Amino acid sequence: MLNISEKLHAAFQKQYNKPADNAFFSPGRVNLIGEHIDYNGGLVMPCAITFGTYLLVSPNNDGVFRFKSLNFEDEYTIPLKKSYEKEGTGWHNYPIGVIHHFLKDGHQLGGLDMLYYGNIPIGSGLSSSASIEVVTCFSLNQLFNTGYTKLDMVKLSKSVENNFIGLASGIMDQFAVTFGEENKALMLNCETLDYKAVDSNLGDYVLAIINTNKLRRLAESKYNERVQECGDALKALQQQLDIKNLCDIDTPTFNQYKHLITNPIVLKRAQHVVEENDRVKLAAAALSQNNLAEFGRLMYASHDSLRKLYEVSGKELDAVVEYSKTNKNVAGARMTGAGFGGCAIALVKGAAFEQFSKELSAYYLDKIGYAPSVYSSLIGDGVGVLKDVPAHA
Repeated sequence: MLNISEKLHAAFQKQYNKPADNAFFSPGRVNLIGEHIDYNGGLVMPCAITFGTYLLVSPNNDGVFRFKSLNFEDEYTIPLKKSYEKEGTGWHNYPIGVIHHFLKDGHQLGGLDMLYYGNIPIGSGLSSSASIEVVTCFSLNQLFNTGYTKLDMVKLSKSVENNFIGLASGIMDQFAVTFGEENKALMLNCETLDYKAVDSNLGDYVLAIINTNKLRRLAESKYNERVQECGDALKALQQQLDIKNLCDIDTPTFNQYKHLITNPIVLKRAQHVVEENDRVKLAAAALSQNNLAEFGRLMYASHDSLRKLYEVSGKELDAVVEYSKTNKNVAGARMTGAGFGGCAIALVKGAAFEQFSKELSAYYLDKIGYAPSVYSSLIGDGVGVLKDVPAHA
């Protein structure tokens, strides 16, 4: 039976009538804890997962870039130019945006035949776009010896997302898929980009990723609303505190000065942000001590805060967490990402994963009316060369 690398090499040969000279992989990511605090100068704890984007590449002498994804029907061929602009809404804009930034930085590129395949569930909030950007950036950096550091690639990929694609997002996604390490979570300071790799040996547990399969129609408008509310809270606290971000203070300091925030809704938002930032520090300590029970407790506490104080959950995400609390093989669960749909994660004993998936799906179907999608992942490595033996070797 062919492994995924061999299947992709065969597909490349069929598509371009020649072997692929290079193969790369960039993962998706989940945020283990630390939600809605990245834009408040706080700590987040993402990790790379074992789903991601595969890219096979060979140079061509035709002066063109050819893009094909096994996930979509369409193919794209564009001539090598000095710059590019976004065209339409197709997936090809992500690699074109990366190419545009390389050219803008003054690098000389040549024509390439490129075959992509992603096994990240589309629309799940597991950072498929960052995965495509980073694997493209890494491959160009390797092939054309452009000398970018990992951090350079993170910043370039974020610029593609913000300035070429036109989506306002933070740096966590690109950072996690670039710097991710097997069995390590990244405790990242979103303000300074300082980070610490935290030992995260899950032992006999796996990371269950549960896609609620609910379209996140509310997420963007509510996201902007929460950013504004956090800004209002910060201004109120700055009357007496010399701080730049809400996460510059801890919970005891917040409790001392929270009377300055007179709007009760804004007060709840700020309370979540400050307490969640403290939870990330506690979670890092629990993981590094291999205390998965404490880490699971913090996951549940994080979800409760996102549900009650930040109000970005919903009946779908809540149903996943409600069921998880009844299953003795689950250490903890929480929503992950922006909320209002998307994904939840749970720490589940590997031997019980199939039973968990089956029982959760039945519970969710009964409560919500349609089924979730449940995946099992480990904590994987960041972007790199695909190590499997190619089919044509």
